[in-house]
Amino acid sequence: MNTYILKLSALAFLILAAGFFCFAENIDPYQDGSQYAWSVNAGWLNFQPAQGSGVQVSSDSVQGFVWAENIGWINLSPSNYGGVINDGSGNLSGFAWAENAGWINFAPNGGGVTIDSDGEFSGWAWGENIGWVNFAVSDAVQACRVSLEDLYSFADDWLKQMKCPGDLNQDFNVDMLDSAVLANYWMDYCPDAWPLK
Repeated sequence: MNTYILKLSALAFLILAAGFFCFAENIDPYQDGSQYAWSVNAGWLNFQPAQGSGVQVSSDSVQGFVWAENIGWINLSPSNYGGVINDGSGNLSGFAWAENAGWINFAPNGGGVTIDSDGEFSGWAWGENIGWVNFAVSDAVQACRVSLEDLYSFADDWLKQMKCPGDLNQDFNVDMLDSAVLANYWMDYCPDAWPLK
């Protein structure tokens, strides 16, 4: 009898844990960079930062914290003003709060932010102190990370020793200087016109 209860408890725990992890991963599930937004004054906003719990989207709200490189944490669900609301169709409204930037409006006149069923944001929010925040991935985000596929491509180009995408410093040679550039990119996001993608 105890073995049966133990197995049943373990199964229930696994089912609940799987549900928790599925709920937590609804921002950028395809890892294509759609968890980012851009503001000229606030820099990159990351809705799925490595530190912290990130953002969770439900059918009626958006909760959690966004990391912005120039202004710090943005609270999408401040208790004193209602937070960011999802109308169930992906149209977002309401206000987020940033200690260093003030209120950010997700449905301003001339703007508005949406999120689709794939977790991809689009549209514009407005912050009185930071200006417009662009959520349109195709417009603002060239976010990518150097992956193992990039390393294979770089190594393949290295062996060819000709003008190729592996020439990251554009000196018409694939050499150790290019590997240093690649190592720097490995630790950061890709710049515009990343040649290996």
